[in-house]
Amino acid sequence: MIRLGKTYQHLVHGGGCGCSSPILRHVSRRLEAFSRRSFLAGLGAAAVTGALGGTAAAQASGSATLFRRVRLFDGKSGTLTDGAQVLVEGNRIASVDISNSAPPSGATVVDCGGRVLMPGLIDVHWHTLYAAVPMATLMTGDPGFVFAAATAEAERTLLRGFTTVRDLGGPVFTFKQAVDAKVIPGPRIFPSGAMITTTGGHGDLRLPTEMPRDGGKLSFSELAGNAAIADNVGDLQLRVREQLLQGASQIKLVGGGGVSSPRSPLDMSTFSEEDLRAAVNVVRDWNTYVTVHAYAANTVQRAIAAGAACIEHAHLMDEETARIFADRGIWLSTQPFLSTDDVAPQTGPSAERMLQLFAGTPKIYEYARKYGIKTAWGSDLLFSPEIAPRQSFMLTHLTRWYSNSETLKMVTSGNAELLALSNLRTPYPGKLGVIEQGAFADLLVVDGNPLDDIRLLENPGKNLAIVMKDGAMYKNSL
Repeated sequence: MIRLGKTYQHLVHGGGCGCSSPILRHVSRRLEAFSRRSFLAGLGAAAVTGALGGTAAAQASGSATLFRRVRLFDGKSGTLTDGAQVLVEGNRIASVDISNSAPPSGATVVDCGGRVLMPGLIDVHWHTLYAAVPMATLMTGDPGFVFAAATAEAERTLLRGFTTVRDLGGPVFTFKQAVDAKVIPGPRIFPSGAMITTTGGHGDLRLPTEMPRDGGKLSFSELAGNAAIADNVGDLQLRVREQLLQGASQIKLVGGGGVSSPRSPLDMSTFSEEDLRAAVNVVRDWNTYVTVHAYAANTVQRAIAAGAACIEHAHLMDEETARIFADRGIWLSTQPFLSTDDVAPQTGPSAERMLQLFAGTPKIYEYARKYGIKTAWGSDLLFSPEIAPRQSFMLTHLTRWYSNSETLKMVTSGNAELLALSNLRTPYPGKLGVIEQGAFADLLVVDGNPLDDIRLLENPGKNLAIVMKDGAMYKNSL
């Protein structure tokens, strides 16, 4: 997980560290647990446990699977196609038809009995390692526990029907490799790597003992890959290139303050427009895009002026900013936070900022509808195993502003359009979020019609009869 050259090697070896803080010495010792070898060994143990006793180890299918007697929601149309059948060969959809043609020789036939077949759901603002782990545990707990908890949550996320996520901050590169290799069950991951911020910005969670920065020493959070702190253009470009080098499919820059960082108010701005533009130019050279975390109107406008293709959150934006989104065709990736039911318990400044988000949520969706802003949905649930399952409820919150069919299109084909901005850096070349020939076989069979009752998705354990990702069955109750 951490690749340290000679410049930083002293940070993880007590004898040569030169740091007198007991806390930092303790953190340094714990960093040994983040090695690639020990991480993969832990994942292997978790996978064996899942294979022996879990319910979501992928069931190997035959050379082909035919879903018969389905009502088809293809991710793009607002209506269902009755009497359809879908043939999957390998990890792709081979055909979609209503001719009731015979299955290929040797194919596994799944009679869906008139149930709805739809694309897997996509969450474009997820934190794979942080969703189900309290922040205190992340900062002080054993890394092995963090990754074990994330492994369990990845399986649960997949069984909720989320077959793809865009990870917007965290050291998930090796975790993604394990998922792709089917070592552990979980959704596809479009990784950003470390969120890149400035001193004092959202994501700067350094301990008081880690300040001031002395001789370029990196904090625990930076060494772990949670965040990268850059205060000049050169360092910013370096941090961007480091994430791309490790396999980032897009880059997340922190343009302002945040809720979970207690010392960074929402109204503040971090990088200058010139800084942001320099980072955007590097990312464009790598043929992908930048998304910027921003809440305040001036922060959002600065990021758009610098060339960001997508903005995260924007709950404090005004109408002028909404018009800029629409005029320039910028993506708005935001979350329908409505109440304390949707967030882990907050105290102090973080609790006050969360109230600002609740107040801003209706406004941003009203602007999105009024001006036709390209809008993507993500849940951004953090730091709580109790709150993480509300991912499905965050999705259904959208029906306050959108019809059921509009909501389902947003969280399938719509979100897939945003993911396509990764261009040549996409980790999964192919179509997502749709059911059509040649698309990835990420499929759900719903016991009921979500176009009539989208709240069926709030109880995936009961109402999702099949979960298929990449052509493999992770759940089949038919």
